[in-house]
Amino acid sequence: MAKRMTRQQRRLAVIGVAGLVLAVTAGLVLSNLKPVYFRGPTELATSAKVGELVRIGGLVKEGSVARDAQGNLLFEVTDTANAVKVRYAGDPPDLFRENQGVVVEAKLTKDGAFEASRVLAKHDEKYMPKEVAEAIKRKGEWRGPSDTPVPAAQTTTTSGAGS
Repeated sequence: MAKRMTRQQRRLAVIGVAGLVLAVTAGLVLSNLKPVYFRGPTELATSAKVGELVRIGGLVKEGSVARDAQGNLLFEVTDTANAVKVRYAGDPPDLFRENQGVVVEAKLTKDGAFEASRVLAKHDEKYMPKEVAEAIKRKGEWRGPSDTPVPAAQTTTTSGAGS
């Protein structure tokens, strides 16, 4: 004869199953959390690996914006020293334009281009790697919110407790 579970045994069984489901869910979430690094084109020229998810920060290179036969947006992101090619299947954000700051979340493909899953246009250096923003400012090509170049003399930085 089969023995019936007591109320306490059923409660423990439900708690055990719920704990197992929670542990499996947490494991799946944690296994899919991969670090996404923020880099400039110069760094990516030497360190990018095929299939690696990266965030690229820089300016949309002048004269590089186009569409391919499939309708993908093609453009290059530059830090004025180097540029990387980006392909994006979608429409760009409203602030997207040449010589404007951009952040792209993408994976490097075998053909050497970055396949973007997200393109974010920005209007200031807050979202750009510090090294990229400083390199652009040193060359006198930085465009602030008013889209006027920031003179190189105003681009000196100081290090201190707040930096």
